[in-house]
Amino acid sequence: MILVNLLPHREAARKRRREVFFATLGMAALVGGLICGAVYSWYLAQIESQRGKNNFLKTEITRLEGQIKDIATLQAEISALRARQNAVEDLQGNRNLPVYLLSELVKQLPDGVYITSMKQENQSVLITGVAQSNERVSELLRNLANNSSWLTRPELVEITANTVSLTARDQRRVANFSMKIGLKRASDPKTASSAAAGTGTVPVLSGAAARPASAASAPAKV
Repeated sequence: MILVNLLPHREAARKRRREVFFATLGMAALVGGLICGAVYSWYLAQIESQRGKNNFLKTEITRLEGQIKDIATLQAEISALRARQNAVEDLQGNRNLPVYLLSELVKQLPDGVYITSMKQENQSVLITGVAQSNERVSELLRNLANNSSWLTRPELVEITANTVSLTARDQRRVANFSMKIGLKRASDPKTASSAAAGTGTVPVLSGAAARPASAASAPAKV
């Protein structure tokens, strides 16, 4: 006996394939959605972690900026203290400069030369005096330029001829001069040894440098 299936089996198979396709498509979409959700959640976690790191870095940067400001303030205070210390050291080192000046003048002043006045402005000293001749003034310039450890750069400002009356019949020609000399600071390394050697000793002025300013009117030794 021959059995013949007259049902639409092709349409039923096509329907089953369609159902399998849609079910597979749904599963793929679900798996894809889960994967996308997981990736999205991972990226969100990474972003939040990076934000936390950024906030930590900002906090540390702000703290370090405050420390840098404190360090800058300390450096300014240290510089101010060093400037004050240098000023005090300069004052302590330069307080004996007048003594050194007079001592050097006593050593370097040749015979026949008298100092009548002396004026100091900063590290420059203006000296006026009377000399027996122009050669005596030249000798004074050489002594100050070559033999003095405290006086430097002597410069002749003016020299004029004059006549001095010792008695009614005795008149002598003299040279009135003025010169500028530089006075070295005690902080100068070249003068430090001289300052150390001369500390605590006050020179006794004698001779021409000890003569008062009135000697200009009657230099008896000329």
